[in-house]
Amino acid sequence: MMKKMSISTSKTSLVLFLCQIISALDVPLDSKLLEELSQPPTITQQSPKDYIVDPRENIVIQCEAKGKPPPSFSWTRNGTHFDIDKDAQVTMKPNSGTLVINIMNGGKAEAYEGVYQCTARNERGAAISNNIVIRPSRSPLWTKEKLEPNHVREGDSLVLHCRPPVGLPPPIIFWMDNAFQRLPQSERVSQGLNGDLYFSNVQPEDTREDYICYARFNHTQTIQQKQPISVKVFSMDSLNDTIAANLSDTDIYGAKPVTERQPVLLTPTGSTSTKVELRGNVLLLECIAAGLPTPVIRWIKEGGELPANRTFFENFKKTLKIIDVSEADSGNYKCIARNALGSVHHVISVTVKAAPYWITAPRNLVLSPGEDGTLICRANGNPKPSISWLANGVPIAIAPEDPSRKVDGDTIIFSHVQERSSAVYQCNASNEYGYLLANAFVNVLAEPPRILTPANKLYQVIADSPALLDCAYFGSPKPEIEWFKGVKGSILRGNEYVFHDNGTLEIPVAQKNNAGTYTCVARNELGKIQNEVQLEIKDPTMIIKQPEYKVIQRYGQVSFECIIKHDSTLLPTVTWLKDNDELPDDERFLVGKDNLTIMNVTDKDDGTYTCIVNTTLDSVSASAVLTVVAAPPTPAIIYARPNPPFDLELTGQLERSIDLSWIPGDENNSPITSFVIEFEDALHEPGVWRYQTEVPGSQTTAQLKLSPYVNYSFRVIAVNRIGRSQPSEPSEQYLTKSASPDENPANVQGIGSEPDNLVITWEPLKGFQSNGPGLQYKVSWRQKDVDDEWTSVIVANVSKYIVSGTPTFVPYEVKVQALNDLGYAPEPSEVIGHSGEDLPMVAPGNVQVHVINSTLAKVHWDPVPLKSVRGHLQGYKIYYWKVQSLSRRSRRHIEKKILTFRGNKTFGMLPGLEPYSSYKLNVRVVNGKGEGPASPDKVFKTPEGVPSSPSFLKITNPTLDSLTLEWGSPTHPNGVLTSYTLKFQPINNTHELGPLVEIRIPANESSLILKNLNYSTRYKFYFNAQTSVGSGSQITEEAVTIMDEAMASRQVDIATQGWFIGLMCAVALLILILLIVCFIRRNKGGKYPVKEKEDAHADPEIQPMKEDDGTFGEYSDAEDHKPLKKGSRTPSDRTVKKEDSDDSLVDYGEGVNGQFNEDGSFIGQYSGKKEKEPAEGNESSEAPSPVNAMNSFV
Repeated sequence: MMKKMSISTSKTSLVLFLCQIISALDVPLDSKLLEELSQPPTITQQSPKDYIVDPRENIVIQCEAKGKPPPSFSWTRNGTHFDIDKDAQVTMKPNSGTLVINIMNGGKAEAYEGVYQCTARNERGAAISNNIVIRPSRSPLWTKEKLEPNHVREGDSLVLHCRPPVGLPPPIIFWMDNAFQRLPQSERVSQGLNGDLYFSNVQPEDTREDYICYARFNHTQTIQQKQPISVKVFSMDSLNDTIAANLSDTDIYGAKPVTERQPVLLTPTGSTSTKVELRGNVLLLECIAAGLPTPVIRWIKEGGELPANRTFFENFKKTLKIIDVSEADSGNYKCIARNALGSVHHVISVTVKAAPYWITAPRNLVLSPGEDGTLICRANGNPKPSISWLANGVPIAIAPEDPSRKVDGDTIIFSHVQERSSAVYQCNASNEYGYLLANAFVNVLAEPPRILTPANKLYQVIADSPALLDCAYFGSPKPEIEWFKGVKGSILRGNEYVFHDNGTLEIPVAQKNNAGTYTCVARNELGKIQNEVQLEIKDPTMIIKQPEYKVIQRYGQVSFECIIKHDSTLLPTVTWLKDNDELPDDERFLVGKDNLTIMNVTDKDDGTYTCIVNTTLDSVSASAVLTVVAAPPTPAIIYARPNPPFDLELTGQLERSIDLSWIPGDENNSPITSFVIEFEDALHEPGVWRYQTEVPGSQTTAQLKLSPYVNYSFRVIAVNRIGRSQPSEPSEQYLTKSASPDENPANVQGIGSEPDNLVITWEPLKGFQSNGPGLQYKVSWRQKDVDDEWTSVIVANVSKYIVSGTPTFVPYEVKVQALNDLGYAPEPSEVIGHSGEDLPMVAPGNVQVHVINSTLAKVHWDPVPLKSVRGHLQGYKIYYWKVQSLSRRSRRHIEKKILTFRGNKTFGMLPGLEPYSSYKLNVRVVNGKGEGPASPDKVFKTPEGVPSSPSFLKITNPTLDSLTLEWGSPTHPNGVLTSYTLKFQPINNTHELGPLVEIRIPANESSLILKNLNYSTRYKFYFNAQTSVGSGSQITEEAVTIMDEAMASRQVDIATQGWFIGLMCAVALLILILLIVCFIRRNKGGKYPVKEKEDAHADPEIQPMKEDDGTFGEYSDAEDHKPLKKGSRTPSDRTVKKEDSDDSLVDYGEGVNGQFNEDGSFIGQYSGKKEKEPAEGNESSEAPSPVNAMNSFV
């Protein structure tokens, strides 16, 4: 097995730019240079580690490498040298290490199975490839077998096994029929991961004789098929002689009609299983269930969530797919199969392991003679991979000695390397799941200077902009770079130039006098070389007449001007845009040399027009808005922003002030309220305009305060209530005289970065704050209360200084003073800093733990001596972790938790502990550098607590007078369970709760059958667990016992009974006769107080119906003794009998709407028109059969 590798190095004195190799020596991507430099071999291409080949084609094992001189190649096979010259079937490609094994001309692929490894070697070292395992693909034929027809009862489950031949790689499985059509799949019928075809329940349409399993072998492009499988589905209703002949007596006479069944898992079997998957792979979990109706599958992760962006459900949610798994995906995954009759579940415990993977990618190392460097190889995996080193393909323990090399675990340290130290090192990281191999060379080069920038290269820049002159170079050791003006001029120095580490010369503000020839010289101890480049300074491009805002009448004509000024050697191009897009392709738009004309203007021409002027060196633009109106502009006053001021003039020049005057532009009907004055420093920030001051709109002059050593230009902007004008043209430039600095750097700090240093930092002064050339900083420091004298150093172009060799964490007084060529700034104020911190030396002592309750503990410790902190005391950290649960006696790794307590605390609280568990903790002191040593681990235990609620409560098997309860133990028992408590009470139709019954159950029970319950009654259950501490939270559930069959058969619809209809007709006839009599008597003139007499002699037989609900009153006592009609409906094959009640109430009731009190008295109403709530979902207006009534409660 092979391992992994990575590299890190110290800084080097060698420099090469545009680097290709991350190392101490930067190697430029210059093809000519790369061809000339010596380099150890590097493997650039190789075949995969597990290489499955087609046995019918030639085998090509790739191995490509580069190096200088070009490497030679050799191979091993199964650990021994592979002499290709002795095998006529094997050849190696020219200038390559790639092997070609000739199979098509008589060779056998099986003869070349094995493990191959390639070595690329030149005079500077040897690189090796991975171990390449060659395996020919295989597609064996299907074993001949006799397949009997499958006779299956309708509704039963069925599995058709595929069992394909074992191939390399495994084949892809699919099911088709004789017509080569894929068999349809659904939630009911689907293919499993193993290729078998699963039927959750079979239906008559599943009968066919051509279920065919196909196996496709991709490497050999072949497809094999299994013999057709016959499936015949029978039901007792359709049983014929042919099918019956193939069935046993039990099948025929024991068969029942198709009945619904609870789910049962077809795969996987049992209640739990395990699966191991590798990091980065795809995790596939499968659950397929039988049942009728067809079960629906749901997936959850216990104690966590499924990763949202990496989780997919396939095969009608029967397969859970998680891509790119990591160790965090380990855990228990539960699939739940559910239908209307119940559910079943299976828990798959997933463990994610990991083949080795890189923490730090390996890199090549290039050094100069005498330099130091480091190779680091770090890998991770599960289990942790082991690391081993090789040098030029040989284990480093037996490789030739190199005095500059020292191996320290995953690190190789090089000191004072020489050219003979060049080699290729291999790092091998391996564990039981795989390996990683990395080649990393150490290349020691000694090269004279070379300049890579072309000779006499021409640079062109715009005046007052930066000029960058390149001098790309290479050399080992690192060459020193110097620049000269002209061929024999003096060396360039001073603030006017900036010298970059890559050799580039920068002129921040290039002027006309900077044009000319510049010479770059590179030298090291092996030689010297120089190169010349040319610099030309061009005038900037300017728009001296900008387009202006226009308002134009519709169908009119408008023009925008754009007059430019440019360098005579540059060819400008002028482009016009409309709303930042190209002009419309319309002949109405006419583009002239310095203008844009729009003919016959329309509303769509409204917008912003921009003139852009481009040269090869610069670009400028200006914009104006066009507004199209429907009618000529009215004579009303038009308000606009003011025109810019003009004729700026500088007078009264003094060292620190100057007078500026100007002439205001047109105010455009809105008075000017103020003028804003801005300045540009062409010496330090060319092209950047900054705010100087603002004066009232009544002034046209201003006295401006100036700073020394600034090349000033001024411009003025007029402001009215509409807005700001365009800036005026800049004034003439005015360079103030130099002076010593007026101020010192701000934000001075002294903070150590290492235990033996002090880093002094400050905010450097800006260019216009320098007051003169030669800006530098005087950095001073002394140890507080120890040193009387200051130690000082003068630095330039930096913003920090590192003082080395300081004691650890002691106070220092520091100050930073600015100076230039004309003198010092005022004396700066001192600030207090500290040298660098080191890790604390002492662990907190006397650690004590006081357990307050089952979830909270208080930790005490003695503070460490402040001297041992060796830094700013930031606080204390408590590391604590759970060792094991005392109730389960199982150990498992729990990640450590950390609590931080700020300041010099001596105690801390640990919340959120798990009851009845064993914990360990230690305490560490923390400073700005990090953590000190840990105190000895302290063990403590939490007492028992109350348990969590039971994991589930399931109520099954309802009968007339019993229910079965099943439950799961609490997920967190938090102690030793002593018992369970079950409480339950009935619920009547008005949702009122009945008397509460309590039962105590031993802790080792997981189910209970409750007997002697009332039929057709809903019960509410409350269930919890107890420890010796008390009761945990409860879980609730409701269930209903089954309705009595005889009772159900007696509920009928009263409105459909003959006697009731006759009674209603008689009442209606009596009322009609009374109305006729009253009408006749009134027509005769007589007065007969019908209503009063009816009220006085009310006949109960002719009382009208109530208007509010349309129903009659209840039966009288006499009615209760009338004989009841017989004839209630019962199933033909079942007879409902009950000795104490032979009568039927079908003639009196209204189906399920008829109701009885607890004593059996009838409380229904005659009408049948008022809707009542259906009993347990039965909405039929007819009396339900006992079978239907029972099903409605299931």
